[in-house]
Amino acid sequence: METKGKSERPPYHHGDLRHALLDAAEKELAERGIEGFTLRGCAKRAGVSHAAPAHHFRDANGLLTALAALGFERFLSCQKARQADAPQDPRSQLVASGLGYVDFALANPALFRLMFASERADFTSDDLAHNADAAFGYLVQGVAAIRGRDPYGHTAGMLDVMATWGITHGLADLMLSGRMKPLLAMPPAARDAALSQIIGRAFPERPDDR
Repeated sequence: METKGKSERPPYHHGDLRHALLDAAEKELAERGIEGFTLRGCAKRAGVSHAAPAHHFRDANGLLTALAALGFERFLSCQKARQADAPQDPRSQLVASGLGYVDFALANPALFRLMFASERADFTSDDLAHNADAAFGYLVQGVAAIRGRDPYGHTAGMLDVMATWGITHGLADLMLSGRMKPLLAMPPAARDAALSQIIGRAFPERPDDR
């Protein structure tokens, strides 16, 4: 009877290598930050050889690019989850999407920084560019629903978009940096109410007829 030598091993098979690497990449990013992120570290976390990631990703930046693309999908999902529980009028929906924006940032600080403050993700990638554009387009749609017209069809509308984005992103970024201690110290319901008032300042209850 023929027996196999102890040194022989069956070939390793991973059920979904891409998914496993993305999951490992998110953990690696959360623990080590963007500067400490390595492809080797992700492979180790996923339980695969150092060469295995090359089957799906060119290098560490390629993996980060794919992770950022996935991040934008989840980013939109957080906004839509908030909107599902909010009144359906356009202003309330836009404020709710802003709360979802902040939710995502606070729950995923390292991923949020990768998406909005790092040069390691390649925004010329089709998937990342598409998902990032979809996220921005969702903001534009929210403003359009309030103003009743394409915001980018006139200067005031474009400024509405920039004001809403600037307020919401600024809140998220400052809270992540620990610079909004009064808000961070509030109970969740009180903080949501305060954030809603701040985000809503981009659109007064009775906007002028611009």
